[in-house]
Amino acid sequence: MKPTSKLRQLLRRKNNNVLAVLGAPNAFHAKIMEANGVEACFVGTSITGGNYTGQPDLGILSMTECVEFAKWIARSVKIPVILDGDTGHGGIMAVRRLVKECIEAGLAGLRLDDQPLDQKRRTGSAGISIISREDAVMRYRVAVDAKNEVDRDFVIMAQCYARNAVNGGMAELLKRLRLYETGGGADWVQFESPHSIAEIKRARRVVKALFRR
Repeated sequence: MKPTSKLRQLLRRKNNNVLAVLGAPNAFHAKIMEANGVEACFVGTSITGGNYTGQPDLGILSMTECVEFAKWIARSVKIPVILDGDTGHGGIMAVRRLVKECIEAGLAGLRLDDQPLDQKRRTGSAGISIISREDAVMRYRVAVDAKNEVDRDFVIMAQCYARNAVNGGMAELLKRLRLYETGGGADWVQFESPHSIAEIKRARRVVKALFRR
């Protein structure tokens, strides 16, 4: 079974088990994770890229570097691997390229956020901002269209930073999560930096897509 199909199978199961997607620092640790029951892993620009390079999660790593890290991890395990695509490493054509290279590398999914390319900040940092709704939807729509051309099972996750953004807030987050699902076509939406369980419940009610926090 393709990695993308394996991830889809996990996401569609009906037993109400939470799918814990754990960050893999490198291929060796990914193998340990798999041996101990982890069902899917995540290659992040912080936990993985930082482990290899010592660089902070500020959009410093290139698309090629990130895909290369993820490819080695995906080759070392049989569980699905999801890559943190940050802002897509460029404009819409870069997003298209990133999606296709991820599929070619044997990855199962890609997470893209809604921060500006030139103002990327790590999660939890002060001063985070978000791009316009229209530009964010375009980023996700382009990614979805690109994966549909190659492998429709490839999963696109929309990570929303609106809650703590200087130009966002809770109301904006709720609007965007819904819009990223309906307009962007994202398979999976992520509520970044919730302030309470009540906020998570509110966000969960506005989307039908898979939900992560």
